[in-house]
Amino acid sequence: MPADPDAHAHAHAVPAGRAGRREWTGLAVLALPTLLLSLDLSVLYLALPGLTEDLRPSATQLLWITDSYGFLIAGFLVTMGTLGDRVGRRRLLLAGAVAFALTSVLAAWATSPTMLIAARALLGIAGATLMPSTLALISNMFTDERQRSTAVAVWMSCFLAGMAAGPVLGGLLLEYFWWGSVFLLGVPVMALLVVTAPVLLPEYRHPGEGRLDLVSATMSLLAVLAVVNGLKETAAGGPSPGAGGSVAVGLLVGWLFIRRQRGRADPFVDVGLFANRSFTAALGLILFGAFVMGGINLFVTQYLQLVAGLTPLRAGLWLAPATLAVIGTSLAAPVAARWIGAGRVVAAGLGVSAVGLAILTRAGDGGLILLGFGFVLVFLGVGPLGVLGTDLVVGSAPPARAGSAASLSETGSELGVALGVALLGSLGTAVYRHRLAAAIDSGSPAGGAGRSAPAGPADADRESLAGAVRAARSLADGGTAVLEPARDAFTAGLHTVAAVGCALAVLFAVLSVLLFRSGAVGGMTASDSTTGDVTAAEQTIGMNSDEEDGAADGRGDAAF
Repeated sequence: MPADPDAHAHAHAVPAGRAGRREWTGLAVLALPTLLLSLDLSVLYLALPGLTEDLRPSATQLLWITDSYGFLIAGFLVTMGTLGDRVGRRRLLLAGAVAFALTSVLAAWATSPTMLIAARALLGIAGATLMPSTLALISNMFTDERQRSTAVAVWMSCFLAGMAAGPVLGGLLLEYFWWGSVFLLGVPVMALLVVTAPVLLPEYRHPGEGRLDLVSATMSLLAVLAVVNGLKETAAGGPSPGAGGSVAVGLLVGWLFIRRQRGRADPFVDVGLFANRSFTAALGLILFGAFVMGGINLFVTQYLQLVAGLTPLRAGLWLAPATLAVIGTSLAAPVAARWIGAGRVVAAGLGVSAVGLAILTRAGDGGLILLGFGFVLVFLGVGPLGVLGTDLVVGSAPPARAGSAASLSETGSELGVALGVALLGSLGTAVYRHRLAAAIDSGSPAGGAGRSAPAGPADADRESLAGAVRAARSLADGGTAVLEPARDAFTAGLHTVAAVGCALAVLFAVLSVLLFRSGAVGGMTASDSTTGDVTAAEQTIGMNSDEEDGAADGRGDAAF
C-alpha cells in the first residue's frame, strides 16, 4: 500500500475532465487492432483469384474462406468481452495480438482450402480477443462528451479506412508477391501493439466478477453461427429443410440465451440494454452500414480484376478514393451532427449511399469511371452512419455498462460485414449461376463451348467467375466463348446486389428520419441513466505507471 492513501485512490480513478496527450496517444494504439481487423476483412478480396488458381477451392469453400473470419469474430466478441472484464482488457488485448500474429503466418502458407478456412476461423477467434477492449477503453479514457465523440470518430474512421484500404494494400502486395502475403500485414502491426500497449494503455477490469459462464458463451456462439449459416444456405440454393432448420435452431438457442440472461444475477450479456430504443436503433444502423460495405467490397474488387481485367495493384488504386472519402466523412460527421442534428446527417449519408448503389446497378455501361464514382459515393455515405451509430450506442448505455455496449456494438459491425459477404455474396453467386445456366441452355456460344469441352471446365465456370477464367485458359481459343457469358453473368450478379443494397439504403434512410423525429433515438444519454454503480468501474481504471501496478493490492485495481 502506498504511504499516502489519497494518492493511491487518485491514481486509480477515471481521468477527470478533458483527456490529455497520453490519452490521445493511447487512442492511436487502440486504432492499430481496429485498422488491422477491418483490413483483414477486405484485404483478401483481391487475393481471391490468385488463391483460387493455387488452391482450387469450390464456390462454397471460397465463400467460407471469405466469411469464416467475420463469423467467428462476431460469434466470440461477447464471450471475449466478458472474459476481458475478468482478466483485464489490456491483458486480453496483448494475448490476442500474439495469437493473431502467429495465426496470420499459418494462413499465409496454407496449402489447401480446408487449411485456409481453418486458419481464417482461428484468426477470427484471435480477432475477437482484440476488439472488445478498444471501444470500452475509449469510453473510459475520454469522459468528456465532445472528446469522446471525436475519439469514436477516429476509431470508426480506422475501421472503415481498413475496409477501404484493404484492396489497395492487397493490390500492392499481390503485384510483387504471392497471395499469402496479404495475411502477413498483421505481423508487424501486432508486434508494434505488443510493445506500445503496456506503456500507453490503462488496464481495466471489474472487481468481484464471478466465474465465466461457459454455458452462455456456448449458446451465444451457436445462436450466431446457426442463424448465419442457415441464411447463407438459403441465399445460395433457395429454401431447404436444412437451411430452415439451421435458422430455427439458432433462433431457439438465442431465445433460450436471452431467458438465461434475464434470470441471472450476473448476466453474461446485459440484455436490458436493448430496452433502450436509442441503443437498439443505433445498433441496427451500425449493422446495416457494415452489411453494405462487406457485400459491395466483395463484388467490386472481383469485378475490376475478372471482368475489367485489371491487375491487383491497378484495381486497388481504382478503389483508393473511397478510402479518402470514408475517412473524411467519418471525421466530419460529429461536427455536422452538432450543427444540423445526427438524424439529418445519418439520413443524408444513407441517401448518398443509395445513389452510389444505384450507379453500381449500371456497372459495365459507363466504364470504370462510373463504377469508381458509385463506389466512392457508397463509402462516402456509410462513414457518418458508423461513427454516429457507434457514439449513440456508447452514449445511450450507462457508464457501468460501457463494456457490454462496446462488445455488442463491435459484434454488430463484424456480424454486419460477415452477413454482407455471406448473404449478398451468395445472392450474387446464385444470380451468376442462373444467368450462366440460362445462356448455356439457350444454345449461346457458351453452350457450345460447355458441351465440347471436358466436364471439368464446364463445372468450374458454373461455380464462379474465377473458375470460368481458370477454365478458359485450358481452351485453344483463349476461352472467349466461355468468358463472355460468364462475365455478363457476374455483372448481372453485381447489378442485383447493388439494387438490393440501394432499396435497403432508402428504407433505412426513411426509418432513421422517423426514429430521430419521434425521439426514439438520441433521447437518452449515459448521464440520464440512474442504473448501475459506477464507483466500482471507476476504481478499476489505472492511470499510474507500471511500477505502481506492482504495488496494487490484488483487489482488481488496474495499472497503467
